[in-house]
Amino acid sequence: MTNESVLILFGKNVQRLRKSKGLSQEQLAEIAGLHRTYIGMIERAEKNITLINIEKIAAALNVKITDLLE
Repeated sequence: MTNESVLILFGKNVQRLRKSKGLSQEQLAEIAGLHRTYIGMIERAEKNITLINIEKIAAALNVKITDLLE
């Protein structure tokens, strides 16, 4: 898997899980302690996210980190 495809997969999974929980990007960002524009950039695969922020997003979505990479 290429770096780009990992970012795309991660971003799509964040967006899918966020929407399934009825959260806006702003709401997810607030719960995770991140900026709304950062969430948008992650969902569009524009950011190479850190492990710390991956953990924050997984916790905010109440999922395992592996759920974001499947």
